[in-house]
Amino acid sequence: MSSQSAPLDELYASFASLNMEGGWHRRFPALWSEPRKNFLPHIWHYAAVKPILARAGELIDTALAERRNLTMFNPVEGNVYATVRTIVAAYQMVRPGEFARAHRHTPNALRLILEGTGTFTVVDGKEVEMRPGDVLLTPNWAWHSHENKGCDDCYWMDFLDVPLVHLLEPMFYQPHPDGRESDVVPLAEAPIAFRADDIATRLAAATPDAAGVRQVTLGPATLATLALDVVQLPASAMFAPPRETANAVYAVMRGDGALIVEDDRTAWSFGDTIAMPAWREFALQAGAGGALLLKVSDRALLEKLGWYRTSADLAE
Repeated sequence: MSSQSAPLDELYASFASLNMEGGWHRRFPALWSEPRKNFLPHIWHYAAVKPILARAGELIDTALAERRNLTMFNPVEGNVYATVRTIVAAYQMVRPGEFARAHRHTPNALRLILEGTGTFTVVDGKEVEMRPGDVLLTPNWAWHSHENKGCDDCYWMDFLDVPLVHLLEPMFYQPHPDGRESDVVPLAEAPIAFRADDIATRLAAATPDAAGVRQVTLGPATLATLALDVVQLPASAMFAPPRETANAVYAVMRGDGALIVEDDRTAWSFGDTIAMPAWREFALQAGAGGALLLKVSDRALLEKLGWYRTSADLAE
């Protein structure tokens, strides 16, 4: 040991026992030049999930479980819950005659209805039908329940900012004391329900890009942390957006195609879920019949904080 290093070793030892670290010799950097790759791009296939949910419908009832759902956790090492860093996605199924009890929680939530008719959601006393192709919002701390009054099993996808709430720790959850809300008001339409026909009308009015891709942001009703965009790809079109600081989950509303990340090409089709972590370069190519995708991202939160950027911004 040199005479010069001995005093430094003594200095480091003097504060290491205090759970402190010198900023000039960090073992792990605290700042870096651009977002790191952490969570992984990944696809879950609805065709593989649906039979599992159907079997769960035979074995798991709403008396046993508050919700019958299957959450999708990203395959990055050490992760056991989040689909991407700030968002979790899940598939859910409610059978005819079932009622999913009311509760409320800090996380914001939304649902994309895949299949089945005759199911309704109640959000803060307002009952709205859940139709295939619809997107429905459940803002944080709103009472919400679901009931299948029809004859079909109803399948949908849930998206919540639970991982973000886990990180920041303001989690509260409360079951409804009566299990369901009273004095419910049925509504044919509501601000929290984006109907499939209305989405199609808005897309038809949107200006396509050079590849024919059209995009719309759903609103004016919004969630505080999550942005919702719908992307329509014509036949064989390539959608290759710039890298962005937002974490995103894409859900296939219609059609099929392929996800391209570096040298990998993975097929997707109706009902599939695509996890796309922040600052990744990727492309979505539609099949011969075109495709429609719902994009759920944390862009809304990042824009509020002044943290939203794209690689196109940096190139300016």
